[in-house]
Amino acid sequence: MINPKELYVWQKSKDFVKEIYLMTKKFPKEELFGLSMQIRRAVVSIVSNIAEGSGRNSNNDFAHFLDIAMGSAYEVETQIIISFELNYIDNDEFIFLNTKIIEIQKMINGLKLKVRASK
Repeated sequence: MINPKELYVWQKSKDFVKEIYLMTKKFPKEELFGLSMQIRRAVVSIVSNIAEGSGRNSNNDFAHFLDIAMGSAYEVETQIIISFELNYIDNDEFIFLNTKIIEIQKMINGLKLKVRASK
C-alpha cells in the first residue's frame, strides 16, 4: 500500500479538482445538473480512483484503479473541449485546463507502467 498523498499525480489531480470547480462556477445556471455536474463527478473520480487503488494490496488492483482514473481523465478532457465549444470557457482557460489534464493523463500512464512492471 502507498499513501496517496505521497504520489505527485494524486497531488496534481487533487489540485485540478479545484480548477474544474472554479471553472464550472461560471457555467450558465441551466448547466447546473448537466455538463457542470458531469465534469465535476469525472474530475473527482480521477483523484479518488488513484487514492483507492493505492490502498489496495496488489499491484494488479492498483493498475486497475489507475485504468479507471485514466478513463475519467479522458472524460474530463472531452468535457473541457465541449465547454470550450459551447463558449463556457475562453481560449486561454481552455489551453490552461487542457494542458493540465493531458499532463495528468501522462502521469497516470507513467505510474500505471511502473506499477505493472513491479508485479
